[in-house]
Amino acid sequence: MKKILSGAMMLAVMMGRLSAPALAKPTAEQQHKMDQQLKAMGLPPGLGRWVDDPADIHQVTLAPLFEKPFACSEHPLGQLHGAGDALGTDCMVVGGFETDHGFAKMYRGDGTKNTDWYGWHTPVHAPIDGVVKYIHLNTETNTPGNMGKPPASMMLFERADGVTVVYAHLTEPVVKVGDHVTAGQVVAIDGNNGVARNPHIHVGAYREGEPLQIRWDLRAMGKIPGMTDN
Repeated sequence: MKKILSGAMMLAVMMGRLSAPALAKPTAEQQHKMDQQLKAMGLPPGLGRWVDDPADIHQVTLAPLFEKPFACSEHPLGQLHGAGDALGTDCMVVGGFETDHGFAKMYRGDGTKNTDWYGWHTPVHAPIDGVVKYIHLNTETNTPGNMGKPPASMMLFERADGVTVVYAHLTEPVVKVGDHVTAGQVVAIDGNNGVARNPHIHVGAYREGEPLQIRWDLRAMGKIPGMTDN
């Protein structure tokens, strides 16, 4: 029998990479209870709410997350159903290019320290021209390999056309709610908090309850020396 996640558990999945059990669409009553739970957690309206699998997958192109090479693991259609996580992606900086020898990797040494990870405290850039609508900070830093407590640190951006983009697991924001940001502007640094095993940034996007597949602006990437020198 398919299970319904509580709002708190949906958020843990949404912002922390928990393995989700098979999900059934909640009833109106169950959705109301989930909405109340999400509201009690301080989330803005819509974030974390159940979204249906779209018949056609639409895309949104975002500014590069980092000014360094990075790789992302995407969530396929049907895996997760929370707005901000459905069709989302988890991104990590890739290193190992310091010399002519070696190969691409996510961390130095054994990865057991946050400082081992190439992405740790790397500047994080705004995905769109828009307004910062919400910021939540989780001040507990995880040790790599060990997940912390949700919710993760989050930042929510909204574009004039209604596209909403959420970042999770960041830390030390340098913008505040209400600020207007431009695509590519530094807004925070990469962190490791919430239900996360290692430093990375989760990115999710949606508009009017429809999850969007994320594409990265390759033209903008081509203008970043750190992207083209390796």
